Amino acid sequence: MLDYTVNTDDEKIDINGIDYFLNCIDDLIELGEIGLFGACRFNLKNFSLVNDQLGRGSGTRVMRRFLDGLALKIGIDHVLCRLGGDNFVLLFHKASLDELRYYLTGQDIYVSEEETIYVSASAGIYMMPESGIDKHMIMDAITMAAKEAKDAPNKDYIVFYDYELKERDRREKYIHEVFAQALENREFKVYYQPKVNLKDYMMVGAEALCRWVHNGEVISPGEFIPVYEKSQAICKLDFYMLEQVCRDLRRWIDEGKPVVRVSVNLSRRHLRNQKTLNNILEIIDRYDVPHEYIEIELTETTMDQHFDSIKRLVTGLKNNGIASSVDDFGTGYSSLNLLREAPWKVLKIDRSYLPDSKKYDERNQSMLRHLIAIATDMGFECIVEGVETLEQLKLIKRNGCFMAQGFYFDKPLPVEEFEEKLC
Repeated sequence: MLDYTVNTDDEKIDINGIDYFLNCIDDLIELGEIGLFGACRFNLKNFSLVNDQLGRGSGTRVMRRFLDGLALKIGIDHVLCRLGGDNFVLLFHKASLDELRYYLTGQDIYVSEEETIYVSASAGIYMMPESGIDKHMIMDAITMAAKEAKDAPNKDYIVFYDYELKERDRREKYIHEVFAQALENREFKVYYQPKVNLKDYMMVGAEALCRWVHNGEVISPGEFIPVYEKSQAICKLDFYMLEQVCRDLRRWIDEGKPVVRVSVNLSRRHLRNQKTLNNILEIIDRYDVPHEYIEIELTETTMDQHFDSIKRLVTGLKNNGIASSVDDFGTGYSSLNLLREAPWKVLKIDRSYLPDSKKYDERNQSMLRHLIAIATDMGFECIVEGVETLEQLKLIKRNGCFMAQGFYFDKPLPVEEFEEKLC
């Protein structure tokens, strides 16, 4: 009863759509055969580049040949349907799993005697139980797994929906659901991690880091920040953090404490909003905080897609006396042209370039030396984060960097402990 249909016109791909796919699932459930099958949602990786290289007509032929090869590989007992573009869903017999995984990992597709194109896919797979599921649950499962495969792929870009993924999804939904109430209850706390001048070992700044205390549990930023970055919630959280920092700075100034510049992280989602600069200024000025005490950090991984927006924001900050910094420098693909054109004040080199106690990577050390040289030669303040050992400290000093942040000096501190260091 399961079939794969393709239009015989070599310029077209005519495959049944999602309604047919869902009807087939209903049929298998009714027949009691759903447990014999797996479901898969897959995306042909970077296929737009194939169309750009070959033209849309030839690209379509390549896609068709890839799908024909897939059909032959997994046998006749399957349903393949197109969601649109280069996205597909598939019902396959569980006995064909190994062939499916091998094929989706990548194949050379014939174009002409002179040329072949390598086509591969990212995919989410659900090996379905014999009962207790419906078509909507199956679609949710393969969609979730496919997104996981595309966003954070493992070695072969294939992710299986399992209990762990289901629990993570449940946890993410909960984190989203309680956000508004947690924000209102001020459950998000500012922790300050000192930045140290390595010439006199005095604290010269700090980074504001978010910690969430919910129902007596401290939830790791690595758990909730990625969740909120999927929506506008991260923007609300960023501005909340900036306001808490400004409130603390105002109090320290009023108490006569020797205040240092504090850096606050800003998500890439802000770059879509033309009012971001005004929103930042409004919060800072509401607390009458001198602008030189605020630094805005943007991660390097935001820069490949938002060149003009970043340049405009960083320039606006500079014109208003507010420092800006490139966080995690060396982990993304930022253009040196952006470093040249935008008036950054600080480059923060990522901890991944520091040696740990288990491994000494000569290539990493060479890159660290050159990253420090780029920063200093271009007139930026240069700081290395994640410094945890004396050996790491000596290394960055030897290579000409004299600012550091990390556990060697202090972990992120609650506001009460950080205030003691200002006295």
